[in-house]
Amino acid sequence: MVGKGKSLLYRREICRLCDSRDVGRVVELAPVPLAEKYTELESEGDSAVYPIDLYMCGACGHVQLLDVVDSGALWDDYTYRSGQAGLMVDHFQEAADAVVRRHRPDPRRLVIDIGSNDGSLLRPFKQKGYPVLGVDPAKDIARAATESGIETIPSVLTPDLARDIRKRHGPAAVVTAFNVFAHADDMGGMADSIQRLLGPDGVFVFEVQYLLDILDRMLVGTIFHEHMSHHSLKPMARFLDRHGLELIDVERNHIQHGSIVGTAQLKGGPRPVRPAVGELLALEERRKLDRPETVKQFGVRLERMRQVFAGLMTDWDRRGAVAAGYGAARSGPTLIAQFGLKNAIRYILDDHPQKVNKFSPGDRIPVVPTEELYRRTPDYTVILAWVHARKIIGENRRYLEDGGSFVVCCPDVRVVGAGEKLSV
Repeated sequence: MVGKGKSLLYRREICRLCDSRDVGRVVELAPVPLAEKYTELESEGDSAVYPIDLYMCGACGHVQLLDVVDSGALWDDYTYRSGQAGLMVDHFQEAADAVVRRHRPDPRRLVIDIGSNDGSLLRPFKQKGYPVLGVDPAKDIARAATESGIETIPSVLTPDLARDIRKRHGPAAVVTAFNVFAHADDMGGMADSIQRLLGPDGVFVFEVQYLLDILDRMLVGTIFHEHMSHHSLKPMARFLDRHGLELIDVERNHIQHGSIVGTAQLKGGPRPVRPAVGELLALEERRKLDRPETVKQFGVRLERMRQVFAGLMTDWDRRGAVAAGYGAARSGPTLIAQFGLKNAIRYILDDHPQKVNKFSPGDRIPVVPTEELYRRTPDYTVILAWVHARKIIGENRRYLEDGGSFVVCCPDVRVVGAGEKLSV
């Protein structure tokens, strides 16, 4: 049940991409508290939970959340910083190199990153001599990015702001939106803003988690309030076209266990559409990715996973086993809620300075330093930071050798003990 924070929530009535009213629920999920809202005291903080059910548009096939949390509640006191993840820094360097190599943008023209966080994607462009500008609504992070040398506007991107940026800087050579194009409720306004920012030969490059991978790999942990859209190519291409943009390229990668990087230009721009676009659209057609019954299978498989966890927790309780969580990640509240782990996990292991020695949002589970894994040696440790499961297990083989076991949540529930390797 949604608690006292209900006023932070509103319900969309139309599809976020095509404005159709033909939207229906395809996966029912347990409501979850807002991620990233860690508290000093066990009794502090909002205990409200909010829906994250998945809906599909019958007109365009877009999968999305219709229950929208106030943006201020989502982004105030936001703690995630791209630069703290070495793999993401490397990925952004490679992405910047690829954009420059493939499209040869005018070095005198601006590169703009939407949802720029700490500036990690813009920094490689700046090092190449491009003028750069970030736009991000997380005020503390935007301020820190500016202080580090990456000018960042602390705001969401709107058509009015886009007009002001273009007036001040001229048309952009490149606009990027990496792992943030799923975060906007007003997708139409964002697309119109991008269209307004781009110069005639500019490119818009975006990265989003891919719906097909979410379904195939059972990426339950990627469903939370920030991620209002779960993108596939067919509705995305139609959406961009509707807003004056043309999708010209796409490629899949393994970021977040399955994403796509798309490239678009202004309609009628100078670049041809690459074959990869048609090939991926054909794959989606074969997999029936725009059909409700395809997405509903996610819910069926999720229920089986819940049953496995229920069996594990019954066994833990019977034997008096102690269970912990690893990673105070944004996905944590979702995994805890979907698998009923609130009363099973005694504490969460993490070293984030803004989370350690605090309590998790809603569930009020204490967060302790990761070194406690070896001091306390819990019998089972559920990996809540699911993206990093392989790394966490690889770096903590001694815990397994000491008799502990890790529990992996996706693509299926698996207990990993000493001598086992994780294949994800």
